[in-house]
Amino acid sequence: MQALYIGLLIVIGVFLFGFVVFFHELGHFLLAKFGGVRVNEFAVGMGPKLWGFRRGETDYTLRLLPIGGFCALEGEDGDSPDENAFGRKPVWKRVLVIVAGGVFNIVLGFGLMIAVLAPQEIFATTTISRFVEGSATQAAGALEGDRIVELDGYAVYTDRDLSFALAMADPQAVTMTVEREGQRVSLGSFAMHTQTLEDGKEAVALDFYVEPEQRSFWGVLGRAGADTFSMARMVVESLKGLLTGRFGLNEVAGPVGTAQAISQAAGAGLSQGFGQALNNLVVMMIMITVNLGIVNLLPLPALDGGRLLFLLWEGITRKPVPAKYEGYVHAAGFVLLIGLMVLVTFHDIFRIVTG
Repeated sequence: MQALYIGLLIVIGVFLFGFVVFFHELGHFLLAKFGGVRVNEFAVGMGPKLWGFRRGETDYTLRLLPIGGFCALEGEDGDSPDENAFGRKPVWKRVLVIVAGGVFNIVLGFGLMIAVLAPQEIFATTTISRFVEGSATQAAGALEGDRIVELDGYAVYTDRDLSFALAMADPQAVTMTVEREGQRVSLGSFAMHTQTLEDGKEAVALDFYVEPEQRSFWGVLGRAGADTFSMARMVVESLKGLLTGRFGLNEVAGPVGTAQAISQAAGAGLSQGFGQALNNLVVMMIMITVNLGIVNLLPLPALDGGRLLFLLWEGITRKPVPAKYEGYVHAAGFVLLIGLMVLVTFHDIFRIVTG
């Protein structure tokens, strides 16, 4: 029965992942329509066409593979004589169309976060309520009622920030700042107790408890916004870690690794019931959609952020970069992106096979 549940959750995960990509393209589509840009096709899914219809100037199609979709804009990748072509619209309209995909992904993350938080009776805070016996944090000078506001230079606003900062911290030299009676108090650097993870690594072990916050309508909305923002910060911090060499290829997952993580999260949740497994799955989708939104807005060729960079250049200089040269840059970026995905996918497979 558990295998059946896991299989069902993986199928749900695939469709949720497809919905994340679809929602990204929906952002481009809606802003293109709003800006008067001609949309040649709006597709749900990828691969061979299964069904479709035409309304106005746009073909709406359903395709075989439930892994996203696409929004084909007239003149998006070259010159077009059509007055409603993407390239003939003012720069500000094109900017809105380009950024809409990433923004919609983050908005989707916010909506899913509300769905995750709404059933919960209480939320964790960052205010210390009591300590465990022999607490290193207490020995460093923390008091009950202190609110943790910074850990190893990472600003802490929610318990999600606190968990991420603790996971990244060196257990032998944790620096912590708390807010006490309206004043910021530094606890300096101190060693915390550790726990051994499944992969053999040592990680910080919590030696204190935090105060709960009761659920309320406005509290859920505020918390959803704060947690979505926290996830966005985690994506940025993780990318910084990759660029600086703090994280290696083992910390990067492609489609295969993501599918494995989804199945693991679902399997772990099943020990507490199907509802918890589904909740874990949705949390994974939140992380994926926020990640997609942030990464797509990076100023890299072949991504929305790369196109945005060219538009900003055009807005500043009043001269567009010739379409063929921009096309060359995006094509080269696409080849590099595909190469990176192939490398990460093979590494995912190798990691799974070797355990």
